[in-house]
Amino acid sequence: MKQAQTPATQPSRAFDVTNRMVLAIAVPMTLAFLTTPLLGLVDTAVVGRLGNAALLGGLAIAAILFDLVFTSFNFLRSSTTGLVAQAMGRGDASEEQAIFWRSLTIAAVAGVAVIAATPLLLTMGLAFMGAQGEVAAAAATYLTIRSLSAPAALANYAILGYVLGRGMGGTGLFLQTVINGVNIVLSIWLALGLDYGLEGVAWATVTAEIVGCAVGFAIIHRNFDRADTPSWSRIIDRTAIARLMALNGDIMIRSFALIAGFAWFTRMGTGFGETTLAANAILMNFFMVAGYYLDGFATAAEQFSGRAVGAGFRPALVKAVRLTLYWGLGLAGFTTAFFLFFGADVVALMTTLETVRDEADLYLFWAALTALSGVLAFQMDGVFIGATWSRDMRNMMLVSLVLFIGLSLALSAIWGNLGLWIAFNIFLALRGFTLLALLPRRMDQAFPAG
Repeated sequence: MKQAQTPATQPSRAFDVTNRMVLAIAVPMTLAFLTTPLLGLVDTAVVGRLGNAALLGGLAIAAILFDLVFTSFNFLRSSTTGLVAQAMGRGDASEEQAIFWRSLTIAAVAGVAVIAATPLLLTMGLAFMGAQGEVAAAAATYLTIRSLSAPAALANYAILGYVLGRGMGGTGLFLQTVINGVNIVLSIWLALGLDYGLEGVAWATVTAEIVGCAVGFAIIHRNFDRADTPSWSRIIDRTAIARLMALNGDIMIRSFALIAGFAWFTRMGTGFGETTLAANAILMNFFMVAGYYLDGFATAAEQFSGRAVGAGFRPALVKAVRLTLYWGLGLAGFTTAFFLFFGADVVALMTTLETVRDEADLYLFWAALTALSGVLAFQMDGVFIGATWSRDMRNMMLVSLVLFIGLSLALSAIWGNLGLWIAFNIFLALRGFTLLALLPRRMDQAFPAG
């Protein structure tokens, strides 16, 4: 007989969280996340060898527009991870399957909507980016073809969310490797080997997303226990769908607010001239590098916090928070130290312009510090996503964004670009510490007997 579904009455759902368990999710997903920039480099290199600068410009613009659209759907991955982890914690295998089917259905519908909206996206996006002539034509060609991958690409979000919710970090790495590996091989073969050019790069992406979706679905479906197959009425349960959509909405708003923060940083940087803008762009890569493995530990935090809430076992959540924070702080500290000692050499590798190098050196300390400033934000996002406390995450992001905008205006008026970097570090820290301040209360509510 299954235990009751209240936290106070699930002692049999107790489980431990160890360093090995954390690393079993964090390490594979860090490697998986690192394959994404590799794919971008290969696509750029392939198109660059076609000997037409307009094609490179078109690829860059289309990639930005496509990524902007797909970033808004990243909630499918996060919400699925949290809900599946909670169902796993409760021992409710039927609900795990139901969540997967709900997310997959939303992905399919949203994917078709993206295809239908592509002409509008092209018209508005190309106008906003100021693309004209051959560059605009190249962007339109690439985006039109790549949009056909939308249903499969969004389904891959749901699939990845499910396997991560189950704590299957190795499977997540395998699926990302399949998608990006197929994409890289086909991009080279179609674009250069068969001389299909930019269209070949686009079709390679479409094919890779479809292959990844098919492989991922096969793996998940094969491991489903038929005895736990949910009824259709359970899959389309209004309460469950409403919860999923509310969670998705909160995460989407949070993601837009985060993008707005980065966009504001860039906008403020443009006011200090081209040299400073270029230096800021180079230095921002320090934070992006840290983000790849901090996302890995945030993913581990998602799985264990969701599982702990589902199981009603507070000690597991406490230990998951502690271990993921220790690992995150250690690696963030290493990154900060590395860039403090070798950051100038890294900058020198990224640009040959002495003026940009000198400008970047002025703000090197604050750029290196972003890894430590942001580690708590990554980790707390993982905890709150897994526990599905999405409203708090959304609200604290909005509060942090408003404070960042105000601080950036005030501090940059005093210290210029230095003030902007200080404000950015405060923004990153605020995101983490505001959520940390809410954590004890949310834990007391989730575990009233804990």
